[in-house]
Amino acid sequence: MAVRAGREFLAIPGPTTMPDEVLQAMHRPALDIYSEEMVHLTQGLLRDLSSLFATKGKSYIYIANGHGAWEAVLSNVLSRGDKILVLESGRFAINWGAAAEAMGAEVEVLKGDWRRAVRVADVEERLRKDKDHKIKAILVVQIDTASGAVNDIEAIGKAIKAAGHPALYLVDTVASLGCMPFEMDAWGVDVAMCGSQKGLMTPPGLGFCAINDRAREAHKRANMRTPYWDWSERDKAENYRIYGGTAPVHLLFALRKAIDMINEEGLENAFLRHRLLAEAVRRAVSAWSEGQVLNFNISEAGERSNTVTTVLMGGSHKPADLQRYCKEKCGVVLGTGIGDLAGQAFRIAHMGHVNAPMILGTLGVVEVALQALGIPHGKGGIEAAVNWLGENVPA
Repeated sequence: MAVRAGREFLAIPGPTTMPDEVLQAMHRPALDIYSEEMVHLTQGLLRDLSSLFATKGKSYIYIANGHGAWEAVLSNVLSRGDKILVLESGRFAINWGAAAEAMGAEVEVLKGDWRRAVRVADVEERLRKDKDHKIKAILVVQIDTASGAVNDIEAIGKAIKAAGHPALYLVDTVASLGCMPFEMDAWGVDVAMCGSQKGLMTPPGLGFCAINDRAREAHKRANMRTPYWDWSERDKAENYRIYGGTAPVHLLFALRKAIDMINEEGLENAFLRHRLLAEAVRRAVSAWSEGQVLNFNISEAGERSNTVTTVLMGGSHKPADLQRYCKEKCGVVLGTGIGDLAGQAFRIAHMGHVNAPMILGTLGVVEVALQALGIPHGKGGIEAAVNWLGENVPA
């Protein structure tokens, strides 16, 4: 017997649960892709994407997921044989670097670990040693959804500047854009990329990047360029070239609605909502950890992200059993541990279209599962989350 009813709730770090309004926005006929209405839709989205990235630079839209956007960034600014420095804080910067290596770049990983964010001092120290400026680009993610770490993109940008290094600064915002502050121009980021399926509350299938003038200059010299990803091809006059061919019209309808909803809420309010709900999750996990079996993957409290919490499970207990119970008995889908954390952790996402009932419901289901499966845990997780919100969301 189960207590679930209706569709499953996705408490995973992507694709996230979409608002009904976004789903409904796609339920309409396609546009003539050569029409003025299509041009207006496109130009409005490009302006709003640049605003979300906080840049005066130009943005691009790809029919691709985040991995495609990675390739778009790399192919437009690098040449074969260029050396790049990858900043490790989990799985995803490493994977981005692996893509660069497969495309012909020389890759060096600045070793970190899966329990901490990137150490900013280590970045500056490594760049100061690169006297000949062989490193052409630096790759980092703002939030790693495998480890749950959030990296200080502003501080890393300052470290690059302090070292006097000319490398391009490339940042993945897939798990952060629209959920926490990101200031591309103010923080010295040259290229930022994102995908549609997390904080932007849109179905998977759109990738984005934003660029500044330094990236544009590097693009002129890059020899990894290929027709589909090429910014120069997408800058040509005909509107359809912006998409490298036929536009993904219905995904654009969804994105338009999602960005309208973000703008209606206000970015600062969205950031606050994510901070409050993330801390509610952390309060619950902290209470559960008193049972000596569950614990945060990220050891430093200030380095835990506001979009996903990765929870380690020790002893002989298996995260897969918890996930299975939550899904089959209660209809809540938790994220699994991936990469180095496979079989050791589960993940609770709190990004994009998420509110207090969703979070408290998810935490309640996890607590039910812990009790049903006999997994030792401290009591009062839900109470801690409720108390936090009650104290910090004013009447």
